Amino acid sequence: MLFMITQTHTPETCPIDAGGVDALIDKNAQEVSVKGRWGAWSHHTIWYLVEADSLDAVQRFLDPGMKRCTCTVAPVTERPISR
Repeated sequence: MLFMITQTHTPETCPIDAGGVDALIDKNAQEVSVKGRWGAWSHHTIWYLVEADSLDAVQRFLDPGMKRCTCTVAPVTERPISR
C-alpha cells in the first residue's frame, strides 16, 4: 500500500545541523520502501511517498522524528476509483 506522509517541524527543531532530514526517519525500517521525497525546506515541510504493508511499519519509519516534528499519513493510490 502507498502512503503519502507530510512531515513538518519548527525552525527551532530543524535537523539541519543534526544530520539533516535523514535524522527524522529510519531509513532502515523494515517493510518500508521510499518511492519519493520532496521538501519545501524554508517551510520546514517534507513529503515522503512510501510503500509499506502496514501502518506499524510506517510508524517505525517515522519514529526518529517523534520529538521534533508532526506528521500526517494518508493512504494513496495511482488507480482511479472505479464505479
